[in-house]
Order: sequence, then C-alpha cells, then structure tokens
Amino acid sequence: MKRKIVPGTLPTKDLHQYLVGAVAPRPIAFVSTLDEDGVPNLAPYSFFNTFSSNPPIMVFSSNRKVSDNTTKDTLHNVRVSGECVINVVTYPIVRQTALASVEFLRSVNEFEKIGLTPEPAETVKPARVKESPVNFECKVKEIIELGDQGGAGHLIICEVQLITVSEEVIDGNRIDPHKLDLMGRMGRAYYVRASGDAIMEIYQPFIATPIGFDRLPEKIKNSKILTGNELGYLAALNGYPSKEDVVIDEALYALDYEEKQRKASIFIAEGKINEAMALLYY
Repeated sequence: MKRKIVPGTLPTKDLHQYLVGAVAPRPIAFVSTLDEDGVPNLAPYSFFNTFSSNPPIMVFSSNRKVSDNTTKDTLHNVRVSGECVINVVTYPIVRQTALASVEFLRSVNEFEKIGLTPEPAETVKPARVKESPVNFECKVKEIIELGDQGGAGHLIICEVQLITVSEEVIDGNRIDPHKLDLMGRMGRAYYVRASGDAIMEIYQPFIATPIGFDRLPEKIKNSKILTGNELGYLAALNGYPSKEDVVIDEALYALDYEEKQRKASIFIAEGKINEAMALLYY
C-alpha cells in the first residue's frame, strides 16, 4: 500500500519534506555572491544541478521562505550583480557549509562568520571558496520565478565562465570521486557522503543494443533468487556468451537450477557477468 500525497491538501512545509526526502541525495551548490555595497554572501542550495554542457549551464533555486514569504540575500545579490560563484561541498567543509544556512544579517560577511577563505575569482567579482576543490565562476543568464507564495522557487540559470579544479582531485583529465569526497543533501537534517563503499561503478555502453529484460529466458527472468539489480547486469549484456568462450568449472553445469542461481549471484558480485549468464543459460 502507498500513501497518497496530494499537493495543496497539506501544509507546504510537510509537502516539502516529502519532496526532498524522496528526491535525494541532491548535490549542494555553495553560492558566493556580492551585494551592491560589496558585502559577500555565502549560502548553500540543494535544489541544484548542471543542465547543459554546451553552453555549460548550471541551475539552482532560491526558494521563498515558507514562514513569511520573504526571499533570500542570494536572490537579491544575483539580481543586482548578475554574477555568482558555485562552489562544491565536500566532507571537510560540510559543517561550515551548514552554518552558512543561518539567516545572518545582510551586513554580515559570511566568509568570516563561518571561517572559510575568500579567493579572488578571475571572470566575476564574487570570491571563490578556497577550501572547495571545484569552483564554477558564473554569469546569470536568467531568473525564472515559479510562484509568489511561500516555498515557491526562483530558478537561477547560470552560464559557467571558468572552472577551477584542485589538482589533488584529478585523475588524468577526469575528476576522481574518491578523492573529491562530495556531500549530498537528503531530507530533514540528513546528508550523505559520496566516498568509500557509497561510490559504485556501473558501466553501460550506449551504442550497442543490449539483450534487455524482455529477451531474457523466462526461467532467468522469473528467478526467485536473483535480485532486480542482478538481472539488470544480465539484461545489459549485448548477447549471450558462447559456452566455449566462458571458462568455468564444467561441474557447475550439473548443479540443480537453484544452486546455479546462487552461484550466478556470486559470479555477478565478482563482476563475472558472462560466466553467470552462461551458467544460467546453458
């Protein structure tokens, strides 16, 4: 049984928690801006993602406060200046980032208040966060207002002018997620750390046509032992492996089908997908 949640029939603050609790983890944009008097502001936003590579576009949303329908300093500042820096949030700075979510007075320099270091940007006036290993210097292309009630968002569409990346998190010409140690936002007061066992690699070729679930033999597809994820690995193969090309103990083929499935599960955990398929298929 599933609970039905109908927008408009419960308080916005409760609807918000269903939304952010289910759509998670979300990346965090740690946004640096300047007001018209040159006072810096830092604020985290987890309604955030990258939406285009050419041109490079990032979007974050600064929502109206549910309590009193007012807007935040970041929104004011990007309207005034048309510029910002989006800094990524990693484990070493996550507690300071959370501190920046406090509603300090507009006159407060939040770099000083939360103990992070402003670093001059090269293409925009707001400073980068030195302790953040990746910074995106942005020009604001457009601000889209989604509503006029508490909880309504403002989509701040940013075009990236320059990216600075710490050499310490780069492997070749790619960012190494293990070295980056990113943080993600969940619902309520929960966060998630993208490191260690939380990071998994799933390689899926996009050009070759895979077998698919629909073309799996019924006895494999209807397994009571293999999980949906394990079946997904089998369905992702581009074809059935030749029995002659797969090296496994010939005695395994003599197992009853339940034992074959258990052994196939072990093969899949070891990354031996062709071996698992051959054992189940032949």
